[in-house]
Amino acid sequence: MSAPKVLLVDGYIDDPAALGVPPYISPMIRAVAGAAMDAGAEVEYLTVDMIRKGAEIPGAQVSVVLSGNTVPGKYLRSMPMSLKELGALAHRLKGWKMLGGSASDSREAELFDFVIRKDLAASLYDGIIGKEVNERLRNLNEWNRWMLLGADIVTKHQDFPQPLVAEIESFRGCHRWASGGCSYCIEPLKGRPLMREPEDIIAEASRLRELGVKNIRVGGQTCIISYGSLDTDDPPRPVPEKVDVLFTGLSELGFDVLHTDNANPAVISRYPEESERVLNILAEKCTPGNVLALGMESADPRVIRENNLNSTPEDVLNAVRTINRIGAVRGENGMPRLLPGLNIIAGLDGETSSTYDMDMDILRRIMDEGLMVRRINIRQVLPVRREFDVRIDQRRFRRLKEDVRDQIDHEMLRRLVPEGTVLRDVYMELRGGNLTFGRQIGSYPLLVGVPYPLETETFRDIIITGWGQRSVTGIEYPFPIGTASLTALSALPGVGKKRAARIAAARPTDAEELRAVLDDDTIVDDLVTLCDFGE
Repeated sequence: MSAPKVLLVDGYIDDPAALGVPPYISPMIRAVAGAAMDAGAEVEYLTVDMIRKGAEIPGAQVSVVLSGNTVPGKYLRSMPMSLKELGALAHRLKGWKMLGGSASDSREAELFDFVIRKDLAASLYDGIIGKEVNERLRNLNEWNRWMLLGADIVTKHQDFPQPLVAEIESFRGCHRWASGGCSYCIEPLKGRPLMREPEDIIAEASRLRELGVKNIRVGGQTCIISYGSLDTDDPPRPVPEKVDVLFTGLSELGFDVLHTDNANPAVISRYPEESERVLNILAEKCTPGNVLALGMESADPRVIRENNLNSTPEDVLNAVRTINRIGAVRGENGMPRLLPGLNIIAGLDGETSSTYDMDMDILRRIMDEGLMVRRINIRQVLPVRREFDVRIDQRRFRRLKEDVRDQIDHEMLRRLVPEGTVLRDVYMELRGGNLTFGRQIGSYPLLVGVPYPLETETFRDIIITGWGQRSVTGIEYPFPIGTASLTALSALPGVGKKRAARIAAARPTDAEELRAVLDDDTIVDDLVTLCDFGE
């Protein structure tokens, strides 16, 4: 009997514990592939972008779709499969149909034979081997085995090998599971943390590296500082030795990018000695531009209490200070080695008209102390775990976002990448008119706008010349003054259209020729440090 064929459609997921929208490939989709292979099936992998570009939907005995974003985001080149696309696709799929991801809560889910909310990989495996398809979580042996077996699908992704980032999970569940954890989060519902051993994570990473993956992110955990800890206290005491074994092993594999994900500020604040050891490991072993997303959620004591949140405002401030002290040094790609990010959630129980003022107060304290935060994520709570009774004042919520963008974000970007900072290996992703947008590969990379056309799908070194609220502006470094277009020449600091036309006409080959073309020695002195005059 021939092996059953499974069609696996990656509709992309974007969850707090897993990134899967390009350039990311999620661990969930790779686990599904591994589970199918473990059950003896042949797997064909397609992404929604391939389908959007006209890829044929092949026949299969089983068709599986993973899709949905529980954390709405803004995307540059791609986005998760829409519900309209999901409905249209469902009618084209063959065999028995299975759906996983947050799209499983949609009306379109009714078009599928099986809708899985817990663990798509485990349910698929059971179905293929002839067991009843029920909701269950994979065990640790299955988890490690499936991640190795399913690794090969990375080579089928349209972003392979660059700029693809493979996310790797370190543990599931939450150390705060006994108390129920934060009111909005589903991780505590998975129970006591199930830890993967360093050697199993390293084995998965090693296989991905053998296949040609260049970039990984250790994500899918509630707190990387707590990795390896089986402490039942809330918060748990870190185990730096485990973190050291893991990240030493990962760093030795030679990835271009090695980044991480979430951290609990209460852990950092209340166990300073152990946490500083972990932070030093991450700053040393990971590549620059790394971000630890801190779950502040709210600075309002009442909201913290009513939602069983894990950190006080002082915990958050202590964590931000500590991460800055250890990680703010600039690395070889132009970014600080390790910085915090902040998450703020609106609509939680206990919120009042003064809640957002408290959120702004803590952000201003961070600013006043001269600290850096890589990004501030402000979103409305989603009823993934349960409904919330708070009616969000949309006018007040918009004002909070505007205040953060106007009063915090712009100045934070100036601190993060001062004028003249060179960002190495910016991957140019999108071009529109005379603008080209790119990002470095990694966690929460800065959006970099170049005010002239550049070839996309290329890497460039960019020197920063300006800042917006959510993005920065720059030009190529060194700037090819001998071949640059008139539009590009106009983007040089202090040049403008008229001077650009004179440079284009003369095409100076050294500093003295440029000085003869322009009428301002100060501008020339600055340009000489930026330009490559070539032959």
